[in-house]
Amino acid sequence: MTNTEKALALINTFANGNADEAYSLLREDYIQHNLAYGTGRDAFVGSVKYLASAPVKTTVNNIRAYEDGDKVFLQTVYNFAGMGEQVGFDIFRFDENGKIAEHWDNLAAKAAPNPSGRTQIDNYAPVTDLDKTEENRELVKNFLHDVMMNKAPEKTPDYFDNGKYIQHNTGIADGLDGLGAALAALAQQGIQMIYNEVHQVLAEGNMVLAVSEGTFGGKPTSYYDLWRVENGKIAEHWDVMETIADPSTWQNQNGKF
Repeated sequence: MTNTEKALALINTFANGNADEAYSLLREDYIQHNLAYGTGRDAFVGSVKYLASAPVKTTVNNIRAYEDGDKVFLQTVYNFAGMGEQVGFDIFRFDENGKIAEHWDNLAAKAAPNPSGRTQIDNYAPVTDLDKTEENRELVKNFLHDVMMNKAPEKTPDYFDNGKYIQHNTGIADGLDGLGAALAALAQQGIQMIYNEVHQVLAEGNMVLAVSEGTFGGKPTSYYDLWRVENGKIAEHWDVMETIADPSTWQNQNGKF
């Protein structure tokens, strides 16, 4: 199995209840960064068994999967034991023996289409331009620095093709005009979206996922942003924002990032 196939097999154990398969895929000292769960292989396997015993079956619908070195990153729609659909990004790190050693994620409730009629998950995005992986990673790193971290906002138009791009954020319309209108509306409510630190930038060809930390409306927030790059410009964007839970509620001490 490839690492991508292993990652997909692992998340599908939530639906099929195959605790033995989960056990075989995970390293014993598996590091969990989802703060609602315990760390270690046994904690993950326990979650699989718990979901298997629930009266409502868990569903797992993977939308896209990409691979970068020892990491696999996924976008998936989950419905854990009938609690409601959630859109999630998962990152799995593999060790030198091919075992899943570490996991990060962001989850948000599945929402209605945005002002442009787009959902959090639509548009098929096949991987292209594998020879431009590092170039595209660098583009997104620079975009995060200049635009999202507000270090050189005057460069914003340079990252887009005449201000056009496809937007899947639940509250923002397509294009730079849509982004500007949404940020203006937030500002009127006294809400700021702030990016303070970028923790990971993963890439396969034209698809680049960034994991960042900041605040939204003053609350500690984890930002997962997936960009599709086309001809050196940002062409499409999907994301999941998650408020970071208060440390008093954490089920592990590994931290969100």
